[in-house]
Amino acid sequence: MANPHATARGHERIETSNFLMIVLVVLTVIVGGIVEIVPLFFQRSTTQPVEHLKPYTPLQLAGRDVYIREGCYNCHSQMIRPLRAETLRYGHYSVAGEFVYDHPFQWGSKRTGPDLARVGGKYSDEWHRLHLTNPRDLVPESNMPAYAWLAGAALDPKELAPKMRGLRTVGVPYTDEQIAQAGDDVKGRTEMDAVVAYLQVLGTALKP
Repeated sequence: MANPHATARGHERIETSNFLMIVLVVLTVIVGGIVEIVPLFFQRSTTQPVEHLKPYTPLQLAGRDVYIREGCYNCHSQMIRPLRAETLRYGHYSVAGEFVYDHPFQWGSKRTGPDLARVGGKYSDEWHRLHLTNPRDLVPESNMPAYAWLAGAALDPKELAPKMRGLRTVGVPYTDEQIAQAGDDVKGRTEMDAVVAYLQVLGTALKP
């Protein structure tokens, strides 16, 4: 018969002590995180841009902001997995170096609509304008909202320079000249122009 007053030893001691169990679990998670995550910061393939990647132009950057503001990432992903079904439909699978200048990245987690990682250059600017104005004119079964009002929403030239300076602090290589010129680059342009410019650059940096 087991002695109820005996001192717990070995693994039994861990199982019967909430404090010790919590400490060991936390230590295990920390060590596992260090082993799995830290090496990624030293792999060039995850931190270096692909050869043809360039920072977003002021107009493209403004379009990206509209894309985020309108929650487009809730229905569209920008991440093609290395699966045959996906590469046949969307093109070359996504690689880390394509997203080095994305803060934050727009990979998404749901596809109510198609993936947009390789949509750049797939359709004309006019197609995108018509589709954003009323998606059902081009895709009758679409449940995407219409964004016709973007064509009448003018961009604010004053907003771009501060955003570009902020991105430069996290590693996007904008020059002083590009930042100073940003306002002029978007003067007289609309949010529709910006979104189309953003969509047309997606996935164009990678040259398989």
